[in-house]
Amino acid sequence: MGQLNAVFSQDNKDFPAIDITIDDSDLRLSFQHGIETVPSLLKFQDGVEVGRIVGWLKSEWEDFCESPDLCSESFQDFSPGCGSLSVSPDLLPSLEKRYGSGLGSRLVEFAAAEDEVERMYELGWSDGLPLVPPTSERVLRMLEGTTRSSDEILASVPPNLVDLSIEKIAINAVMAGCKPEYLPIVISALEAVCTDEFNMHGLLATTMPVGPVMFVNGPIRNEIGMNSGMNLLGQGNRANSTIGRAVQLTIRNVGGGKPGGVDRATHGSPAKVGLCFAEDEEGSPWPSYSQSQGFSSSQNTVTVFPGEGPRLITDQLSRSPDELARSLAMGLISNCHPKIVLGMDAILVISPEHAARFADAGWSKDDLNSAIIEQSIRSTDDLIRGANGIAEGLPEDFAGMELPKFRPDGGLIIVFGGGGAGLFSTSIAGWLSGDKGSKYTTKEIVK
Repeated sequence: MGQLNAVFSQDNKDFPAIDITIDDSDLRLSFQHGIETVPSLLKFQDGVEVGRIVGWLKSEWEDFCESPDLCSESFQDFSPGCGSLSVSPDLLPSLEKRYGSGLGSRLVEFAAAEDEVERMYELGWSDGLPLVPPTSERVLRMLEGTTRSSDEILASVPPNLVDLSIEKIAINAVMAGCKPEYLPIVISALEAVCTDEFNMHGLLATTMPVGPVMFVNGPIRNEIGMNSGMNLLGQGNRANSTIGRAVQLTIRNVGGGKPGGVDRATHGSPAKVGLCFAEDEEGSPWPSYSQSQGFSSSQNTVTVFPGEGPRLITDQLSRSPDELARSLAMGLISNCHPKIVLGMDAILVISPEHAARFADAGWSKDDLNSAIIEQSIRSTDDLIRGANGIAEGLPEDFAGMELPKFRPDGGLIIVFGGGGAGLFSTSIAGWLSGDKGSKYTTKEIVK
């Protein structure tokens, strides 16, 4: 036999005047239970709804509750009821925001006959590749990847300096194809990118082909299955491919950084779509990059660097560490232009076979870094404008000096990774460094 446990009142907490009446004037329970007509009678077993009837028909209620004495003689036999306040057109939008999906972003609805993917292209949300439709269900699932509140404002995202909420990041992470467990990396990367020091606005506005290049250190690399080995800078790994893309989509869709607008790159590069990879800490003969920055091996970090696309440095013949250091320095000298020095930083992704030459000889990563800097020192008489019949170069005021390609105090980042076979390494040239350009940074990933 059924038992009436509670009565919920939408507009008068004192009606009906019985002990089990509960005030639902905020309409939360009515909305969450999908009440369209009042009165509605819901039957629960073990906390699960197993039936409901709407309107008032005395005999139907008594049959539904299996209680012939449920209603007193004073109750009328029939009443059709009326519409619930929780479905009122005037109230429904605010109720959906408060109690529905829990998302504050505007819902864009497509007609049933519309192709969602094609429509997102038309709306200008895409970077040129297909997007995953960011339904409420997918966004809520994405937000499960972080403990941070969905309405937390992380930063002002360039170039339009729009408030960037965790929810907006989750929406773009869904569109990029991320899994929820990738979201903390995307959030931390955007936190690093949206600073005056990194100068994302400058990266967009420059005609150089640069964007935020990201690499990850710490246990999270393996937890989410990032690639730090064969083809780590290429296709085929979901985390590598989508994390960087989510960052770029957020800058595009929230900050307004679109090609042809603020983004003025002459040619662009894959870094404009999203370039993210992991360092192979387990295979490396040296401490990881994040450890060299003072983080422990148990901390998760993401480093953002203003870089171009990757370029190969081939050396299959050098056997001694001195020979190979000279060879790598020569390959790096060509970054941006051989006559440009000190102004641009770089990443060197050194392969296992190349790194073995140095590790077998007892060289540390700092030894290698110092050797490359030393081997890149050149006479500025060959670098000034007009030297060797080339107009490009340093101003004449720099004549008579000797300068290295990169700043000795951090101008070259060396990370270990790649497939076990191949006597190659890869450089990623940077953009203008320092106060007038961009300062790369490493942030701890907070879940």
